[in-house]
Amino acid sequence: MKKIDVHAHSTMWGDNLPTFGTPLISPEKLKERYNELNIEKGFILPLLSPESRNFVQSNEEIEYIANNNADTFFWFCNIDARMGGNNKESDLSKLLNYYKEKGAKGVGEITANMYIDEPFMDNLFYHCEKCEMPVTIHMSPEKYGCYGVIDDLGLGRLEKMLKKYPKLKILGHSQCFWSEIDSGVTVENRNGYPKGKVVEGAVIRIMRECPNLYCDLSAGSGYNALSRDEDFAYKFIEEFGERLLFGTDFYMPAQNILLAEWLDAAYKNSCITEENYKKICRENAIKIFDLKGE
Repeated sequence: MKKIDVHAHSTMWGDNLPTFGTPLISPEKLKERYNELNIEKGFILPLLSPESRNFVQSNEEIEYIANNNADTFFWFCNIDARMGGNNKESDLSKLLNYYKEKGAKGVGEITANMYIDEPFMDNLFYHCEKCEMPVTIHMSPEKYGCYGVIDDLGLGRLEKMLKKYPKLKILGHSQCFWSEIDSGVTVENRNGYPKGKVVEGAVIRIMRECPNLYCDLSAGSGYNALSRDEDFAYKFIEEFGERLLFGTDFYMPAQNILLAEWLDAAYKNSCITEENYKKICRENAIKIFDLKGE
């Protein structure tokens, strides 16, 4: 089945930017990889906050990439909660509506290393809900030395925001988020890729209590959460199939995308239903981001 990728990164500048680690993939190479993986379209997410890269991407760069490759890419805008004069009461709706009118389908990937329930983030979520803009978050275990919104073991701060803004769709992502699928997660391994059988953890409990929590399956963290205990994963998909979304988190050309193979095999082996396979691969993205006719 042709898939829709809800989480990818790219840059129009290629290898010409100084960076720590691997340079971001070009739009042209990303399209090649999409063809290899049977991905029809994808969302490009700006890396806007300096915590995540040593160069800051503008919303305009991502809009340019998407508009010049409209057959393949959609785009998110990204809003740092400190925008608008570093004011925790800034009217961020002005920015959100501006980018929404230009075609942005959501907000993220939010990587600012701030507590997810502190006043600045609270204000951002308030305006995202007001503007009906879904949000993708990268979760972090601590302040400094990493990137992503911060929560404690058990994801209590995320749960607080989900319940405070029940109409806001939040897509959870990262090792710190996905490790919480298991109640055995610890402070020491929550930002990694825990192995072994899964006993229902905070992610499961919160999803049952908060219908506005969605799951971004991209990257090694999403794949690990499913593949570490496949029997549990099949039950997880059966219960929450309407809120799980396929993604890659592409950022480098040679990246392995094991999730696509895992989903295809699970469907072919009748471990997940055709209905849930279709929802995860593309139908949920079409519904959540209102892509009908695009």
